[in-house]
Amino acid sequence: MKINKIKNYILIAFTLLGLVSVFVPASQVSAAQAIPQCDKDTNAAICQTKTGLISGILKSVINTMIFLAGSIAVIMIVVGGIRYITSDGDPGAATKAKNTIIYALVGVVVAIMSYSIVNFVIDRI
Repeated sequence: MKINKIKNYILIAFTLLGLVSVFVPASQVSAAQAIPQCDKDTNAAICQTKTGLISGILKSVINTMIFLAGSIAVIMIVVGGIRYITSDGDPGAATKAKNTIIYALVGVVVAIMSYSIVNFVIDRI
């Protein structure tokens, strides 16, 4: 029961994130136009960027979230390994530990694939 609530909250959060990323228009304003200091010093690295400011911020936020999800998955692999080692031959505990490791590995794969997909899509915007 509690797991289903958590899954629903995660599904809602990612759905909202997806909707925001689709419906928020990517600004075609370059950093040089948006940052007043670029009028004086156009050689700064931020002033040389050609990507949209909103898409750059969106990409940073999404990449940070994906990094956190991947980090949590790696931590869960370690936790599952510790649970497996300390199961002392109990089949129920060993099965739970194996499931933790399997689900965490799936999480790592999903995080890596989502990183690639998000960066591909945002670079095309």
